[in-house]
Amino acid sequence: MNKNAKIYIAGHRGMVGSAIMRKFEAEGFTNFVVRTSKELDLRNQQAVADFFAQEKPEYVVLAAAKVGGIVANNTFRAEFIYENLMMQCNVIHQSYVHGVKKLMFLGSSCIYPKLAPQPLKEDTLLSGYLEHTNEPYAIAKIAGIKMCENYRAQYGCDFISVMPTNLYGRNDNYDLHNSHVLPALMRKFVEAKQNNSPQVEIWGTGTPYREFLHTDDLAEACYFLMQHYSEPTLINVGTGEDQTIKELALLIKELVGYEGELFFDTSKPDGTPRKLMDVTKIKNLGWTPKITLREGIKEILKEKFGV
Repeated sequence: MNKNAKIYIAGHRGMVGSAIMRKFEAEGFTNFVVRTSKELDLRNQQAVADFFAQEKPEYVVLAAAKVGGIVANNTFRAEFIYENLMMQCNVIHQSYVHGVKKLMFLGSSCIYPKLAPQPLKEDTLLSGYLEHTNEPYAIAKIAGIKMCENYRAQYGCDFISVMPTNLYGRNDNYDLHNSHVLPALMRKFVEAKQNNSPQVEIWGTGTPYREFLHTDDLAEACYFLMQHYSEPTLINVGTGEDQTIKELALLIKELVGYEGELFFDTSKPDGTPRKLMDVTKIKNLGWTPKITLREGIKEILKEKFGV
């Protein structure tokens, strides 16, 4: 990639898009084209077509998406499938129409079947039923993967699909109603310590396993893949290691210095039992993550909460 190449990062203010943009900037790229959601509604087919006709980006990173935790996914099911499908369809199709040299589509580990063998290999996609709570989001993301695959097959487009594991990092969402588990737990423990609360409530049994990747590591992987990966099949990005929600809670409790109790509300859903990524493929290409979970959480707690 030429350092003067025009790069469109869709979702540049989100946690993932902003991390990828910081990485490209650190590598000396300067020619970015970006729009906020207010400036460009990616659900609007004509607006996206006009944008591509005007700007003609050479490279596209599609990190824009409607995202949320288990409550948001299960509550706004129609919005999650509609909005994600529309955004993807418009950006991917216009990238083909306007001859984009390379497009990277970012998905999620929730694309895999609920009971797929662990760790999750790329070839288990569509081999079983999805987790019900996030099925609409997962189906939208699977459609995006298949669009990239088939635009490559029919038109020869260099469109790749990257599936990160659970992410955390700068610009995360800490709203307790629609955030993911790690930022929600960080906020809960910090506030419990500040308020001298006797216990912290955690949804579910605490037994599901989750893998977490810092967005700075994901950004490194995305930059690496833009240079070195061009295949029709998707590729996983993760650490290859996971821990239970209870273990995660105990780690955050320790780092925050909270001394109260943990209360597991078993009336709330657990979600998928385990979602460990098989990262053999990307490791064989020569990429591995650098930031440990302890280091990453410690950094975010300091930066976001002053802990």
